[in-house]
Amino acid sequence: MELIPAIDLLGGRCVRLVHGDFAAETVYDVEPAALYDRYAALGARWLHVVDLDGARDGTQAHLPVIAALAARGPLRLQVGGGLRDRAALERTLAAGAARVVVGSLAVTDPDLVCGLLRRFGGEAVVLALDVRLEADGTPRIATHGWQAQSQLALWDAVARFRGSGLQHVLCTDVGRDGALGGPNCALYVDAVRHYPGIEWQASGGVRDAGDLWALANGGVAAAVSGRALLEGRLGAEELKPFLPGA
Repeated sequence: MELIPAIDLLGGRCVRLVHGDFAAETVYDVEPAALYDRYAALGARWLHVVDLDGARDGTQAHLPVIAALAARGPLRLQVGGGLRDRAALERTLAAGAARVVVGSLAVTDPDLVCGLLRRFGGEAVVLALDVRLEADGTPRIATHGWQAQSQLALWDAVARFRGSGLQHVLCTDVGRDGALGGPNCALYVDAVRHYPGIEWQASGGVRDAGDLWALANGGVAAAVSGRALLEGRLGAEELKPFLPGA
């Protein structure tokens, strides 16, 4: 399993939200480029960048930041947040992103996203299927920066993309995100069981190396971590098994 560090951008600043709540924002006094360099030095291969302004209102105000990060090398960027039409994907790829992350659009217009997967390829388009768990454990998809809740189950959402070349699904348990409470390993084990051919990326709740080992043992392809890395809760030696360049 590979660790993918994450940077969340809001108003040009590096932030973290708790449970996707824009009112529960923590601002970190560090520039995106400095974080990029820190994670590159640790041996990361990818950097996950989320444009929270885009996720909230569909703008792409951070394209210049994304372009500047992409130009630094050697990390490859996986970028999401507000990519709700083909033009937004094309602008993000043109800015230097190696992968674009499609969330709400996968729910509101799956036929379009199937076309995007065929056009750009499964390696370049990642589905972000963020979920809230119901009382019976059913994972239901949240959209539009987690501000809207659908009745679509995660398994049915993935089924819509059979035959489209889908390779990567980034799944976040919204209830775990930014809270350092541990990832929902059972959810990801279930995801791998339902769709073993998908390279699942787990996001939300990572707090220590034990969580990374638990996710790896669950069969996920990658773990995305923001707050734990930002706050130095994971040491360089602990991270080595999960960073290809370490």
